[in-house]
Amino acid sequence: MKLFDVYPLNNIEIVKALDSTVWDADGNKYLDLYGGHAVISIGHTHPHYVRRLTEQLNKVGFYSNSVIISQQIELAEKLGNLSNKPDYQLFLCNSGAEANENALKLASFYNKRKKIIAFKGAFHGRTSLAVSVTDNPKIIAPVNETDNVTFLPFNDEQALEEAFNSFGTEISSVIIEGIQGVGGIWEASKSFLLKIRSLCDRYDAVYIADSVQCGYGRTGQFYAHDYAGVEADIYSMAKGMGNGFPVGGISISPKFKPWYGELGTTFGGNHLACAAALAVLEVMQQENLMKNAEEIGNYLIKELNQIPQITEIRGRGLMIGIELSEEYANVKKDLLFKHRIFTGEAKPNVIRLLPALNINKEHADQFLAALKTELNK
Repeated sequence: MKLFDVYPLNNIEIVKALDSTVWDADGNKYLDLYGGHAVISIGHTHPHYVRRLTEQLNKVGFYSNSVIISQQIELAEKLGNLSNKPDYQLFLCNSGAEANENALKLASFYNKRKKIIAFKGAFHGRTSLAVSVTDNPKIIAPVNETDNVTFLPFNDEQALEEAFNSFGTEISSVIIEGIQGVGGIWEASKSFLLKIRSLCDRYDAVYIADSVQCGYGRTGQFYAHDYAGVEADIYSMAKGMGNGFPVGGISISPKFKPWYGELGTTFGGNHLACAAALAVLEVMQQENLMKNAEEIGNYLIKELNQIPQITEIRGRGLMIGIELSEEYANVKKDLLFKHRIFTGEAKPNVIRLLPALNINKEHADQFLAALKTELNK
């Protein structure tokens, strides 16, 4: 059997990693500023993280989620406190896709409706919520009738108002990323997030804040949506939650009352997942990583804005999109193979930075110097 070839892979075999540095099988050293789509939040093989997982493996290993696990309770308390949502409830699962699936299901159970509002450029891990079917921002068209998903233009308050005027009593939920990742690092405006909150309140729809990529301290606040000063009904999370270990969850407003059998998961909340997630929160708190993300992110954005060849800088904290013109289409590749710096991309021509939250100014300067070298050729 061979692998199903759906990922374009670089011919680089990583054999060792520490902090924001990785080494290949030939001993070459690389700076990792992507962290596997924002997965590495506290750095590779952080000693506290490794110790936590090792201790857990030596106790009872993995085990299932069908018994009482005290770490689940401890995780819920720590997460509630660090995210400033102590009265919310936690449901644990395995991934961002599963988190969003359960968020949408919970919303539908709550108001007995099925219609979902999403936005162009979004990706929420579900096939029906992956891309918009229309290129015309004026058209409100569902991806398919069975899923009842309507895609609206991002940050368009008028289109949002019109959708609620047309379908208000049918709308179960609105799901939105605080900053779109795959869509090109586009940030939702404060007024747009406030409008979503207002309309959801008026029509008893559920506001779902997809924080899978843009959450967990990446922007300098726990959730990217926090800067707007609004509270969502449900926050979905994964990626950086486990620093590489598969874990996801949804943080649920106290207005939702659980009942047995309402949601389910096979591996969610297992011992190892909880140990990984607890280690991440402990390091984030002990090392003040949200503040670091804000400070280094501000520094990077300030310096990037001084580079004339860059068309636009988007994002917040350590979720940054660098838009370049067509002539610089090879810059991401050159950064990797000439300067040994891993970055990501969000087409067209957008370099995506999603580094660990504990990167330092030296890492930032190394990247800036390499980028200037390539843009000044």
